[in-house]
Amino acid sequence: MRISECNWRQVEQYLGKDDRAILPLGSTEQHAQLSLSVDSILSERVAVEAAEPLGIPVFPVVAYGLTPYFMAYPGSISLRTETYIRLVRDILDGMRAQGFRRILIVNGHGGNQPAGALAIEWMADNPDTAIKFHNWWAAPATMGKVLEIDPVASHASWMENFPWTRLAGVKPPTQQKPMIDLARMRLMSPKAVRDYLGDGNFGGYYERPDEDMQAIWDIAVKETRDLLEGPWS
Repeated sequence: MRISECNWRQVEQYLGKDDRAILPLGSTEQHAQLSLSVDSILSERVAVEAAEPLGIPVFPVVAYGLTPYFMAYPGSISLRTETYIRLVRDILDGMRAQGFRRILIVNGHGGNQPAGALAIEWMADNPDTAIKFHNWWAAPATMGKVLEIDPVASHASWMENFPWTRLAGVKPPTQQKPMIDLARMRLMSPKAVRDYLGDGNFGGYYERPDEDMQAIWDIAVKETRDLLEGPWS
C-alpha cells in the first residue's frame, strides 16, 4: 500500500502489528527516448507490487538523486552529495521515530550508491533498526534474466524500456547501439558526456518484446518481495 493512499490513523494501526516499510529512491535524468523519470517510476512500481500482497507501506519515491554527469541534458536535475545524504538521513530518522524498525530501500539509480553507505553508518547509530539496500535492477535473479535475454544492455537501452516508462508518440531507433566506454565517460564534463553519448543510450537495442520485459519484471518483483519476507537479522 502506498503511504500517499493512507491516512495517519491507518499507519498508526499498521504499526501496531508490523514495523516494515519501503523507501524507493529514484532520479530525474535523461534516459534517451524514455521518460526522464525512469528510475523513479521503476523503483516505486517494483516496490509497490512487491509490497502489495503483504500490506507493507511504501513511502513516496525520492525523485531526485546524484547525476552530475547528465547535467547538460535538459530536465536532468542532480543534488549535491551532501544534500542527498542529509535528505535520506532525515527521512530514515523520521521513519524510525514513528516506529518503523525494518526498512527496505529500493534503489533505482546507480549514482545513488552513497545512500547505501549511509544506510550502514545509520544502522550503527541506530542498532534497533535494520535497513536492506536493494539495487533492484542489479539483483542476481533480475540481472541474470536480463543477461539471458540480451547481454548488451545498459542505461537507457531496452532493459529500461517497459510499457510504463515509454512516452506516447515517441518511436525508438531500431538499430543496436555499440556499448560506450564507461571509464572514459566518467572523466568527461557534462557537455562532453552529452557530445559523446548523443541520445543518452549507453549501448544496446532500444526496445525488446513486451514478453521479455514482463519476464524480467516478474522476477524483479519476486526478488524484492523475498527481501521483505526474508530474515532481518
